Amino acid sequence: MKIAVIPARGGSKRIPKKNIKEFFGKPIIAYSIETALNSQMFDKVVVSTDDEEIAKTALSYGATVPFMRPKSLSDDFTPTIPVIAHAISELEKSYSDIKEVCCIYATAPFTRSEDIKKAYEKLIELKKDYSFAATSFAYPIQRALHLENETDVAMFYPEHFNTRSQDLKVAYHDAGQFYWGTKEAWLKGVPIFSKNSTFIKLPRYLVQDIDTLEDWKRAELMYQIVQKSNV
Repeated sequence: MKIAVIPARGGSKRIPKKNIKEFFGKPIIAYSIETALNSQMFDKVVVSTDDEEIAKTALSYGATVPFMRPKSLSDDFTPTIPVIAHAISELEKSYSDIKEVCCIYATAPFTRSEDIKKAYEKLIELKKDYSFAATSFAYPIQRALHLENETDVAMFYPEHFNTRSQDLKVAYHDAGQFYWGTKEAWLKGVPIFSKNSTFIKLPRYLVQDIDTLEDWKRAELMYQIVQKSNV
């Protein structure tokens, strides 16, 4: 049995009601729900929330809300893994054959059904604990800069000052869209970013994490371009 769990707590501070804020005509969580349903990969698409308004919205777009998330797992500091583990524990009260669980973030309108499928296939083929989506950094991280004493420029890796960009190893970051994992990995709290994981590569124009209003605006601009380009 394969389950999609969409974590969507209430109480977002930087973007009020972020998980149900309108994004091109519908609540942003609707994109994640519809992508999960359209993938035809899941026996259940579940929203884990502590908020009645989010729950009502999720139900209206075809997800299920079989439990309400406790407040102890709904603050600003609660990481993803305990939230998914809680969802699995709740669902196992009704279903005994859960095998793989995919966490899909509620504010990820660029997530595609085909990417969810590819990541699942890689999870099974390589027998990993997790499989997710990632994209490359636009600039070599080995040549990154920081400020010392708020004014003085310094390199994180000064040994690479004269290294050609094409000779540096490509670095990737999490796309912030979804994570496939085995039930056992979620319940045991196995770290997602480790040798026991794998990822599929996404183009940068399909990746935008949304944490601030600036992120939201950038996502709107990107989404318009992607839709017009039909990519």
